[in-house]
Amino acid sequence: MKLGAAPLVLSLALVGGCRQDNNRPPAPKPGAPAESPNGQAPVEWFTDRAAESGLNFVHYNGASGHFYYPEILGPGVALFDYDNDGDLDVFVPQGRALGNDAPAPPAAALPLRGRLFRNDLQINPDGTRSLHFADVTEQSGIRATGYGLGVAAGDIDNDGWIDLYLLNFGANQMWHNNGNGTFTDVTKESGTDNRPDFGVSAAFLDYDRDGWLDLYVGNNVHYSLDNRTACPNTAGAPDYCPPQIYGGRPDRLYRNVGHGKFVEVTAKALPRVKFGPALGVSTADFNGDGWIDIFVANDGEDDLLFINQKDGTFKEIGLAAGVAVTGEGKAEASMGVDAGDFDNDGDDDLIMTELTSQGFNLYQNDGHAMFKDISAQSGLSAFSLPYTGWGTGWFDFDNDGWLDTMAVNGTIVMREGAANRQFPYDQKKVLLKNLGNGRFEQVTNQAGRAFELSESGRGAAFGDVDNDGDIDVVVANDAGPLRLLQNNIGSRHHWMGMQLVGANKHDALGARVRITRAGRTFVRRVRMDGSYGSVNDSRLIVGLGTSDELPRVDIEWPDGREEHWLEPRVDGWSILNEGSLR
Repeated sequence: MKLGAAPLVLSLALVGGCRQDNNRPPAPKPGAPAESPNGQAPVEWFTDRAAESGLNFVHYNGASGHFYYPEILGPGVALFDYDNDGDLDVFVPQGRALGNDAPAPPAAALPLRGRLFRNDLQINPDGTRSLHFADVTEQSGIRATGYGLGVAAGDIDNDGWIDLYLLNFGANQMWHNNGNGTFTDVTKESGTDNRPDFGVSAAFLDYDRDGWLDLYVGNNVHYSLDNRTACPNTAGAPDYCPPQIYGGRPDRLYRNVGHGKFVEVTAKALPRVKFGPALGVSTADFNGDGWIDIFVANDGEDDLLFINQKDGTFKEIGLAAGVAVTGEGKAEASMGVDAGDFDNDGDDDLIMTELTSQGFNLYQNDGHAMFKDISAQSGLSAFSLPYTGWGTGWFDFDNDGWLDTMAVNGTIVMREGAANRQFPYDQKKVLLKNLGNGRFEQVTNQAGRAFELSESGRGAAFGDVDNDGDIDVVVANDAGPLRLLQNNIGSRHHWMGMQLVGANKHDALGARVRITRAGRTFVRRVRMDGSYGSVNDSRLIVGLGTSDELPRVDIEWPDGREEHWLEPRVDGWSILNEGSLR
């Protein structure tokens, strides 16, 4: 990022970076509520701060009883620092009416367009945080008036400012960040409108290691309002159809040829691939060869794993790698997806959300892109059986050094007895704590009142919204309000915050940070993709638990360079520039 325009991050790195705090209270044991610092009352693990912070947004899907397929899919949500002031801003897509008899949108949803909220975070003299968001959509110049579904973000022209890619039911849009608080629509010039396809999730990645971010777009189905239909649910009532009714559409890979100009290379780079109805996309170096790979979660059909061949092409090995279908050989309704080193063995594993009664899937990587389905033995499958999951992510919510996970959920089958409600497809969220032994514990009931809400969750974006050293979550609901789940307990453990800046000025997407402590090495990856139609904080928070022992930190940059961070800082943020380490 453009460091001269980021005074807040610099002050955090220099002032807070060396802080050592050995007197903080221990984090709560699994299943127990956190105590407040004075020991007087329990503290919620997560508290919804959206309304009080000004993050006021209500999604409108235009549902009119005709069961138009896009109504069930959106929206995603983005966490990214568009103004380079060191804190995370928010963009959320908006829907619109698809038929002439759609109900009027609620006043809180107006105007019907994607919205950009600027984070005006204030750090008070006593160290407390004051969160406030301002709706800056109008002055930003972003005119996102299509039927918005997902969003991706990345610096497409290496000018140090993060650009936005919006996925719609209809043509997609590329918005160039001008570096002055405004954006310009460069869809035509960039060559990325994706017509006539139907994109939901996308990811920026430098797959050819030439220093320019390329773009993978996951397309869903061959659908138009002219070929719409309704399908009976288990009760025999008309409802939304599965994607197989319409048929999948090919995904697209766009190569950045420089300065934000893209050329579609799907046929050459992804030869002889049977694409499915894509919903989630996650990129990581799954086989450890230093080149970024691509995983695609398909709805009801085989998932895809593209291994980078280092020559501009990929080889699809999902079935051979053990991730195309479950251990029982079933192709399930994969929606949200994320890659992360949940078992701290130095490689990226995969989590996928699925339909109610299927259970979420967990695939353990052997380090060579060969995976084992451990969904059942980990407990993940059983805990998630009641849910239809969408947005998900690996994140260490309590900073104990092990990646936990959560999912936002919402059924696609009308809830029994709820037909008189406007959009009766709601479910509760689920939070699962990593016990560090290959198993998870269901801790949703201890997470706070926000986890008691039943809503139609879709997008989930993970990041440190208040810069206090733990990961918060922004949740986008279909036909519902935006939620900001502020983490109240993670920063009680020690942590390291890192923003990695590549040689080409932009966030070093795909970089791997190796953390070595007590003779064991685990990996954290710089990414903005994953989840479902959403953008995550590109900065890294590494939980260190109760020990402030300095670990060894080694960085593998996307271009292959390896460096060692000589002076790691605990309990604060640092900016690491490629080429400035050793």
